[in-house]
Amino acid sequence: MGAPASQLSAFAGEGGRGFRSGQARSAFATAAGVRALAPAALRDGGWPGPWDGGGGGSEGEADDMARDRPRFRAIFISDLHLGTPGCQAGALLDFLREHESETLYLVGDIVDGWQLRRRWFWPQAHNDVVQKLLRRARKGCRVVFVPGNHDEFARHFLGHSFGGIEVLEDALHVTADGRRLWVTHGDHFDGVIQCAKWLAYVGDHAYELTLRLNRQLNRLRGRLGLPYWSLSAYLKHKVKVAVSYVSDFEEAVAAGARQRGADGVVCGHIHHAEIREIGGVLYCNDGDWVESCSALVEHHDGRLELVFWRSAPAQAEQVRAGEGAVAAAG
Repeated sequence: MGAPASQLSAFAGEGGRGFRSGQARSAFATAAGVRALAPAALRDGGWPGPWDGGGGGSEGEADDMARDRPRFRAIFISDLHLGTPGCQAGALLDFLREHESETLYLVGDIVDGWQLRRRWFWPQAHNDVVQKLLRRARKGCRVVFVPGNHDEFARHFLGHSFGGIEVLEDALHVTADGRRLWVTHGDHFDGVIQCAKWLAYVGDHAYELTLRLNRQLNRLRGRLGLPYWSLSAYLKHKVKVAVSYVSDFEEAVAAGARQRGADGVVCGHIHHAEIREIGGVLYCNDGDWVESCSALVEHHDGRLELVFWRSAPAQAEQVRAGEGAVAAAG
């Protein structure tokens, strides 16, 4: 189903070279840096670290997948941003409990090394997410981790496997109906990341401030009985510069997939879930788990769908919203 980026070389053009040059200059660039991402309890040696094969609880725990639950051929999630207060770890755990798949792609920014360097934040729920992913791999699901810019430290370990989770620069996923989808985080197509990384850090600070304001605003809305509302999503749709940035990014990623001879691309990075055709290329962005709580799923017939998730009680409503929000990509 999925293939490592090395198998893309048969149809990669000249534009493919640049994606080997994404050097990670993060302080988390060493194995010690990876260990530093584990919670304090892990560093003390109490039990295996989050990328080790051990741990994860009993095989017979209550949240094991039931036979009658939805099963997909592949699930793509990105931009979890574990290690930040904005990560919706509870909603993600609910989603993973209710959705199993043959292959699970972690499409970058799984752990937020940028934020962890500034301030340590790692609650138990974030540990639970990591252990859930390890357990998924241990039970036979193929789990592929394609690092992004916020977890760029992992790009020093491409080709390795940690606890059964493969670390690849990018991947080729072939759908049940034969379409080849290039899987990449997408930060290589972000001009700010590539040309002015300092500006990206500034933007990261501004985004974190927006999320803090958003949390306060939605606490007030909750008290008034009003539904969740995303300030950053509103700004993305209303501010002309932001709209232009999203559009330029989507077109650049689609062009990159076209250069590689792929039929489509699955990415993350911009926290904007979408499926659409761009110049004959299927563009799929699986969104994020900070605000939209979305995932891209492939059904056994090859059909692709965006699923939006808030909590287990809202499962039916959220899945229907996902089906209505996207045209069947086939």
